[in-house]
Amino acid sequence: MSARLPDLLLVEPEALLRRTIALTARSAHLASVTEAASIDAARSLLGTRRFDGAFIALDLDASHADGGPLGLLELLRDARTGSDTAMPVAVMLERCDAGLLASLKQFGVSKVILKPFRARIVIDAIAELGRPVRTAQG
Repeated sequence: MSARLPDLLLVEPEALLRRTIALTARSAHLASVTEAASIDAARSLLGTRRFDGAFIALDLDASHADGGPLGLLELLRDARTGSDTAMPVAVMLERCDAGLLASLKQFGVSKVILKPFRARIVIDAIAELGRPVRTAQG
């Protein structure tokens, strides 16, 4: 058996932050990262690929088709993608109140990170999301 890096979907609209997170995860061998600049781009990727985890920036003020910022979480948990419905998910937010935290918990979000954050917090979250997946060599 050998370990493969988990496939992680990173959804972050800010290019510099997205690239920094992705390059950090790759260079530290924490995960194989696929980047999406928007919720809509993430939906397209989820329709064609399977992921082991997701790291999603939620913009609560932006308007999105299909259910707003929490619509992507609903999509993940309702078995409408090729990914495991119980896959680990972390979210990044600028603010969070008790009601939103309860909703995120209902969607099985395993980690909530408030912006701005320190790099170490993101690295730790990616490491938690991306425990290596065991595969059989053939």
